[in-house]
Amino acid sequence: MEVESVDMEATEQSESDALGKLIQQGAEARVYESVFMGRRAIIKERFSKKYRHPVLDSKLTQKRLLGEARNVAKARRLGAATPALFAVDYALHTITFEFVEGMSVKDILLGSDPLPSSGGKLESIATKIGVAIARIHDGGLIHGDLTTSNMVVRSDTQDLVMIDFGLSFTSTLPEDKAVDLYVLERALLSLHSASGDVMELILSAYKKSSKLWCSTLNKLAQVRMRGRKRVMIG
Repeated sequence: MEVESVDMEATEQSESDALGKLIQQGAEARVYESVFMGRRAIIKERFSKKYRHPVLDSKLTQKRLLGEARNVAKARRLGAATPALFAVDYALHTITFEFVEGMSVKDILLGSDPLPSSGGKLESIATKIGVAIARIHDGGLIHGDLTTSNMVVRSDTQDLVMIDFGLSFTSTLPEDKAVDLYVLERALLSLHSASGDVMELILSAYKKSSKLWCSTLNKLAQVRMRGRKRVMIG
């Protein structure tokens, strides 16, 4: 059994090496920089969970790959920029996207030169974020992991591209939309407090772009209150 285990690990390592250069390791997936049909690409590999039955693990992984691919395509149809989807490989448990040339919003906001809160780049980025989120929310899509790391500003067009839909799901509930926004708000407060009130700029653009903003922002106020209570209670 030990020999078999070592062989399986060696096979997995060999398959991973063939995917490209590992650039990120998460709890659910590995992300590689690679080349697909001559184009620079990102390959996301959902790896097996040893504690799950192999058949169940394979079915769950395929379901999540398909769900992510569908939601990326849906976000694009709704008017939010996303990476082009190149391929889904159920055998290797991988999904391949175009490589988006640009900087993440996280890196931009953490840059050495503080961005002014109005009339400049910060306001432009915040507006694009608010518009993109409004579009997917109005279409019944929840990103699930709205952080500044999962938004990239293209170098050539300056478009805001939303990435990593691994936790995305479909919902029309104001509660789910509000939690999506709250996750982003907490990320901004923890990492980018020096960038001014970015969230207010984002919510202003969200209100202007969303037809359903009222119920969502009312619910956001409730979600914030619950969050404060949890912090106070510990």
